[in-house]
Amino acid sequence: MKTIIVLPTYNEAENLPKIVEAVLMHRDPEFNLLVVDDDSPDGTGEIADRLAGQHPQRIEVLHRIGRKGLASAYIEGFKIALDRGADAVGQMDSDFSHDPQKLPDMLAALQDADLAVGSRYIQGGSVDLEWPVWRKLLSRFGNFYARTILGLPNRDVTTGYRMWRREALAAMPLEKIVSSGYIFLVEMVYLAHKLGCRITEVPIYFADRKFGHSKMNLKIQLEAAVRVWQARFAHRKLHR
Repeated sequence: MKTIIVLPTYNEAENLPKIVEAVLMHRDPEFNLLVVDDDSPDGTGEIADRLAGQHPQRIEVLHRIGRKGLASAYIEGFKIALDRGADAVGQMDSDFSHDPQKLPDMLAALQDADLAVGSRYIQGGSVDLEWPVWRKLLSRFGNFYARTILGLPNRDVTTGYRMWRREALAAMPLEKIVSSGYIFLVEMVYLAHKLGCRITEVPIYFADRKFGHSKMNLKIQLEAAVRVWQARFAHRKLHR
């Protein structure tokens, strides 16, 4: 299967060379990368171009003007990956929160599913042991909150580590997406569920980033809580 991993970046100059090396080390199966950079002021885009020059068959870079956000980065990246003939399309963070070593497991899970999500909250999954208690509770509550409102069966609906079967991603009504931030991840799972996609979970360990600064804050989390309802009402009539 031709597999392309969409990797959105913004100020990931420290992480990008390392995450690229970790992804490209896989040879059987092999994973290609599409880096979507939002005009990073720290030079991430230039680093991506240099890496693409070193691996022209496996890395492509999309440069966007200004910081347009996670949702549009993934949507543009998904469309390009499908245009490039990808049989499977992955998505992951560039800060090693998502272990690249799990990519073969994620891809293998598509043998019996349309969407594989890396889950922290099934048996075998876990989060960084150094997380404070309040952060662990907030993460669990956020998943419970979204699952309950949207009626989702899987345990981890906010995870950004995912692998899509081509047919499932191509059928997603991306033009109807109403989210622009991190809640986009929840909305995509909700759409997949409403369309009858087979969703499976692969246990992962979610690590805290080693370099750079997290882009998650309280404002984003509060906004996400409201936009879960927006996603529910926007797609309530959608069905397979």
